[in-house]
Amino acid sequence: MIHRIIILCLAIACPQLTFAQERPKIGLVLSGGGAKGAAHIGVLKVLEEKQIPIDYIAGTSIGAYVGGMYALGYSAAEIEAIMMNTNWDLGYSDTIPREALSYRDKETRDQFNIPINIGYSDEEVKTPAGLLRGQSMSQLLRSSTNLVHQFGDFDELSIPYRAVATNLATSEPVVLDSGSIVAAMQASASVPGALQPAIIDGNLLVDGGIANNMPVDVVKAMGADIVIAVDIGSPLMKQQEINSTVAVLNQLSTILTNASSDRQKALLTDHDILIRPNIGELSTTDFSIMPIALPLGEIAAREQADKLEQYSVDNKDYQQYVVSKKSKSQQWLDDIDRPLIKVIYDNDSKVSEKLLADNLELDVGDNVTVEDLEAGLDRIYALDKFERVDAEFTDTPEGRVLTVRTKAKSWGPNYFQLGFSWEDDFSLDSVISLDMAYTMTELTENGGEWRNELSLGFDKLIASEFYQPLAKDQTYFSRARVEYELKDWGFFENNNRVLELKQTAYRAELGIGINYTQNGMVEIGLLGEKGDLENDLWTFGRVPYDGYGGYFKFAYDDLNSINFPTSGNRFTFNMYMRKEGYDLNGLAESSDFSMQYEADWRGAVGVGNHAFVGIASFATVDKDGAFTVNVSELGGFLNLSGYHKNALYGSHKVFGAFVYQYDLGRDVLGMTEYPLYLGTSIEAGNVWNQKDNVSLDDLIYAGSLYLGIDTSVGPAAFGFGASDDGEKTVFLFIGKNW
Repeated sequence: MIHRIIILCLAIACPQLTFAQERPKIGLVLSGGGAKGAAHIGVLKVLEEKQIPIDYIAGTSIGAYVGGMYALGYSAAEIEAIMMNTNWDLGYSDTIPREALSYRDKETRDQFNIPINIGYSDEEVKTPAGLLRGQSMSQLLRSSTNLVHQFGDFDELSIPYRAVATNLATSEPVVLDSGSIVAAMQASASVPGALQPAIIDGNLLVDGGIANNMPVDVVKAMGADIVIAVDIGSPLMKQQEINSTVAVLNQLSTILTNASSDRQKALLTDHDILIRPNIGELSTTDFSIMPIALPLGEIAAREQADKLEQYSVDNKDYQQYVVSKKSKSQQWLDDIDRPLIKVIYDNDSKVSEKLLADNLELDVGDNVTVEDLEAGLDRIYALDKFERVDAEFTDTPEGRVLTVRTKAKSWGPNYFQLGFSWEDDFSLDSVISLDMAYTMTELTENGGEWRNELSLGFDKLIASEFYQPLAKDQTYFSRARVEYELKDWGFFENNNRVLELKQTAYRAELGIGINYTQNGMVEIGLLGEKGDLENDLWTFGRVPYDGYGGYFKFAYDDLNSINFPTSGNRFTFNMYMRKEGYDLNGLAESSDFSMQYEADWRGAVGVGNHAFVGIASFATVDKDGAFTVNVSELGGFLNLSGYHKNALYGSHKVFGAFVYQYDLGRDVLGMTEYPLYLGTSIEAGNVWNQKDNVSLDDLIYAGSLYLGIDTSVGPAAFGFGASDDGEKTVFLFIGKNW
């Protein structure tokens, strides 16, 4: 605190306006150029070295970011440290990590593994306005600026500042001069089609590079006598390079951007300075090139040293300028340490304010840090109800006021979902499944959902489920489900299908439960089933059956991936009590209530690029000697590899596996977006129809070797599996495998 008082006193004591009045006012213009924006830092380093004070800053896109940070009072070295230690690639993915989702949403994502954002309402199909919503990017920008408050005017910053965006409706440039500096930075850099347009003052705003990529006119209007402009725009591609749709779109974007820059360059006079770093061939989207671009900016600025030095000031005056900047920035930096006095929810959704507050976990009196705020916003966003979740501070004499803004998904509230899987062991049987659903949300005050499902392929299913939270915090719930399933049971010998049994079933469940944590739930309820079994070779012909009873379900799941996990655990335990009846050629056969138990666990631990995964499952039904449709299955990838999928059926099952995964992609091949795993497994298990026959001596041992990749559209794997009883297979699967 003492050093802050000293800085402020020095700023007041120094005749800081004298030198500013005796020199021309200098405006800095930083253009857009994506990842090449690191070159701006190199230019700033030279300006500081040459002791050139900057009086005004205007920027577009990445230039708006670097310029905004400099205007807030950060030095070139501080901006370099922040930019180089930020994983900018994270800003281009708004996917909620699986482990952050609620248990119900985890199940939904696992089943409907193809990420489509398509909804239906008001008698029309709707999609988002951009591939990305901008949630992660706003988080990166907010972390950079360290929770500064909203400004009534950007002239209040250490250096007066402007960001330039484009009005998507009119194509006109929009100069942002007040409010949230994070929102201004992001609006200026929202690439059309890739990022959702920003909404500021009711206007749809996108990347300013379209209308004014190098805003010389803006900084002149602010009062600059001399302009130092930095152009990091891309050159046009040669004709032979324009060989794809993406290349054509990139060329059109470059044409628009360069045209706006050329119009601004025409406004420069002989006294102004244009700095053009030699970065034309560098990528705008590959942020790994930033360490290359930064020194190129420094080199380009030094090449104009003679012109720049005429605007240098002596050391005393420059230190006065630096102290003045610091004293201004210290005013809002001090506010960051003040306690929270109020939280306001600007909630553009039907999600209850109580649920938002429960997930934000910030209370009046807290001294909020960047980490606290981002963790709270992440938890709200992980509810998967929103297009965007943002927050801004307003500082008052009493303390800080936090406004949390939520925006419901513009393509909701009713959504289409899609899942796909294909597993092939290069036999005559391929296992293909296509899952589709239409879910209507926010049907009740507490957030009721009605989902209708259709599955085609290996198993056919039509289902309808209504899920009703019983309180605004959605801790307690009720669930009702009805379904019709048509299933083929394949019986195999030597991995070849020898018998097929057709099952038709109608089922119903009615339960109540509690989401005891974000990752777990407990549910109890009633169930009923009616159906028949049929095979042309059976002497029984068609066998009708029915069953009814109750169930208990317990689950916990914080795995980061259902297919290739590297951390977390997933455990489920189901218990069913049923009374079953079968009609064999008109002879009814019924049983007393039977008990069925199922337990499954999968856990993973990651160490660097290595992961160790454990799998275990157990199931039993106390109906020895009597037929039941409630059996367990084994066979397939990591489920007794070497066997065809679900080749083994029995009333009692034991299975365990140990899996090792090596991230070959990241460690050796330099793949950053998706991991490529080299994996191997050791497995053991079997199924039995009679409990008396269960013996560890009968365990089948198997193993696999595979290459697998986990992508945003689901996993894929290719490999080889074999068992100790001679079964072996080459397998390929794409999509979900669980």
